[in-house]
Amino acid sequence: MKLKKLSIVIPAYNEGNTIHLILDKIKAVELIDHFTKEIIIVNDCSTDHTETAIAEYQSVNPDLDIRYYKHEVNKGKGAALHTGIAKASGEYLIIQDADLEYDPAEYNDLLKPVCKGFADVVYGSRFMGNNPHRILFFWHTIGNKCLTFFSNMFSNLNLTDMETCYKLFDTRIIQSIKLKEQRFGFEPEVTQKIARIPQIRIYEVGISYYGRTYEDGKKIGWKDGVRAIWCILKYGLFRM
Repeated sequence: MKLKKLSIVIPAYNEGNTIHLILDKIKAVELIDHFTKEIIIVNDCSTDHTETAIAEYQSVNPDLDIRYYKHEVNKGKGAALHTGIAKASGEYLIIQDADLEYDPAEYNDLLKPVCKGFADVVYGSRFMGNNPHRILFFWHTIGNKCLTFFSNMFSNLNLTDMETCYKLFDTRIIQSIKLKEQRFGFEPEVTQKIARIPQIRIYEVGISYYGRTYEDGKKIGWKDGVRAIWCILKYGLFRM
């Protein structure tokens, strides 16, 4: 039986204190349907000990398939994802932040619609299901829902969480799309462009969310929300 591979793309910027914890969680996951794991870490020119932490983890976990890449200048999360997507060799690809906000134990929930032959793309929604969700910022939640609603207007989708980190793609499909956004505009851009692919099958499943505060290291702010609105117009209305 030919084994299938899931490429796990991790953009990392100043995550030296937590990168080993998320890698432990990924290592512990037993994927369904005979999937193996390929972990692709893209260090976006971190200024802390992220690189050292990754090297130490690789040295004590030689059995784990970790591919490490580094940007020599800081380019942004989107740029790190572009690098990781281009390097992926698995049949399917999922995006994983280097912090602890999302739980790799739920990879199988996203894989199920794929393994059953229903889906090409699966989004993990923080606003669906009975999974645990940390209670944090009211205005962030309103902002996320407004951005998703605005995105749906132009993509003609009915997503509940466009801004989610957990997005699983057929690797051939995501590698065929020319992505431009270097920073947090990745989410609206990829959503608008995926939605335009003829006969694309997009599913959504509920996931947990263990959000961070700014004191914990959360990096996204109101300017990124403004950029997301522009990206929805740019790639949804003007189709650039």
